[in-house]
Amino acid sequence: MGAGELAAERLEQANINPQTGLATDYLNHFNEVMMLLEMLPAMPDCAEDVLDWEPLDYEGHFENSTFKDKNLAIAAYHAAPNYLREHLEAQVADINNLVGEIQSQLREAADPAAVAAEIADRATHEIKPLISVAGAVIHGHVEPEATQHEGDGAQAEIDALFA
Repeated sequence: MGAGELAAERLEQANINPQTGLATDYLNHFNEVMMLLEMLPAMPDCAEDVLDWEPLDYEGHFENSTFKDKNLAIAAYHAAPNYLREHLEAQVADINNLVGEIQSQLREAADPAAVAAEIADRATHEIKPLISVAGAVIHGHVEPEATQHEGDGAQAEIDALFA
């Protein structure tokens, strides 16, 4: 990806993809809320944790994390190709919107347990595929033209990755 601090070997040591400049550690933020959403049917008291979850952009995640090389992760993100950053940000916006809708549904529910199964199913079928697409972007499994792919949400994004 570059030289000096952004040299491929240095990025690899920090668990940052040397081709894309992106780190999968960012996905931990979304995997955390996914786990909570999927646990809701068995543990409805997780609803409070779901409601407390807040979106974080890439930089915000690393600034607030204990990731050892967080400054390197942020620098590499800024050096990453624009089309990859934009595609990742589009996936993140979709994830954040879906989680926000689910949080609203939980707030409006008289009993979180009554909507827990529906929410868990929605998370599994709508949010999880978007996290997978975001992971593919981080790993460089997307072509620039895939970022302009028109279609039906997460499935279209997945189709674009394998076209």
